[in-house]
Amino acid sequence: MTAWLHVIGVGEAGIESLPPATRTIIKFAENVIGPARFLSQIDFQMDESTGAPSTAVAPTDLVDKRGLEAVARALLDSDGSLAVGAQQPGASAADLQTHIEWDESIDRMLAQVERCRDTPTVILATGDPMWFGIGATLAKRFEADEFEVHPHASSFQLAAAAMRWPLQHVAAVSLHGRPPELIYPHLQPGARILALTSDSDTAYRISDMLVTRGYGQTHLTVLESLGGSEERIVGARANDFADIAVGDFYVLALDCVADPDADLLPTAPGLPDDAFVSDGQLTKREVRAVTIAKLAPTPGALLWDVGAGCGSVAIEWMRAARDAGAIAFERAGERLQMIAVNANALGVPMLRIENGDAPDSLAGMPSPDAVFLGGSVASDPLFAACWSALKPGGRLVANAVTLDGEAALYARQRTHGGELVRIETSVLDHVGEQRVLRPRMAVLQWSVIKPAQAMVLQ
Repeated sequence: MTAWLHVIGVGEAGIESLPPATRTIIKFAENVIGPARFLSQIDFQMDESTGAPSTAVAPTDLVDKRGLEAVARALLDSDGSLAVGAQQPGASAADLQTHIEWDESIDRMLAQVERCRDTPTVILATGDPMWFGIGATLAKRFEADEFEVHPHASSFQLAAAAMRWPLQHVAAVSLHGRPPELIYPHLQPGARILALTSDSDTAYRISDMLVTRGYGQTHLTVLESLGGSEERIVGARANDFADIAVGDFYVLALDCVADPDADLLPTAPGLPDDAFVSDGQLTKREVRAVTIAKLAPTPGALLWDVGAGCGSVAIEWMRAARDAGAIAFERAGERLQMIAVNANALGVPMLRIENGDAPDSLAGMPSPDAVFLGGSVASDPLFAACWSALKPGGRLVANAVTLDGEAALYARQRTHGGELVRIETSVLDHVGEQRVLRPRMAVLQWSVIKPAQAMVLQ
């Protein structure tokens, strides 16, 4: 199959700055989908770049609906000008090419593309479509051989070049249409961050967040309209950023500097207990670190945190691996609010929170790659529902502190295998003027990997 859809990245300099072959792909497409500012450039700029009159169209015998790129190359001479014989006076390009301003709704925009299926179609996107762009969405909807991608230098690349920052040592984050709290996991002393933004307000919100988190000395740089005639670069420390004028189209660069008393919250599991708002019912720091290690977060994997409490395990899971997702199941109303507050404060605002009584609340949810049972561990119906939903090869970890819970874990380990570990910790305390180590409640932890052919529950 030859691609019928071409996704073309365009920079601030516009369509006229694209390579000749790419401009020709645009010119001879039947449908062009993109933002209005790019569509408005096609007629007059394409004429200047190819040297052909506005009535130039592709000969009908050359246009194979699945061979748009081949046609474009065939119509170009080695010097990049339009080949002789590629013009047909008397037909208007506007009559043969449909311009479609893309819809802001991603679902409706995809419907626009679907309606163009099997006709030569171009999507005009900003920068590199495969880096926080439309390309990732298209890859989920269409087969790889249905579309080609023609990337432009991304805003991240242009910003890194302007800052003289080696891109391999920079965290690249998209806050465009996303909560600014996503920046939190990347806030570390000495870290450098490049962030796509939604509008002028993003920079001011980030500067306020930095000051609140003890990163007020961090230098913020606003890089506007990179590569275009309106390019502008300004910056200031977060403490002084309120006086900086910011437009709506820019990349925000952060060179992180922590105040001496700033709390350090690394992505390694085991955040301090006081990093979470809780009613005291949370998996304690040392046990939580072991629990996350046994769950083994991987990029894009989904966790069910059943009986989530304040959400500490789900939150640390999401912080530990790129694009990891989690669903926190909790029935207590006040704890639902705690989970939401903690998720925002610790940089995982996309955590999904489900209210209800398990196992009923688990029905219809996406199948998990891992399950953590932190509540109602002794419930056989709850375990059965979690084990049934868990993907083959997935991991289940359960922590018990009660005798009933321990008995259930011993029985399940005999049936399903896995590891049993007793975790006992003590913390510094005082008896009068003397220091002592006071034991916490011991935790029995069962961890197991679901085989490809799971045994029938006994």
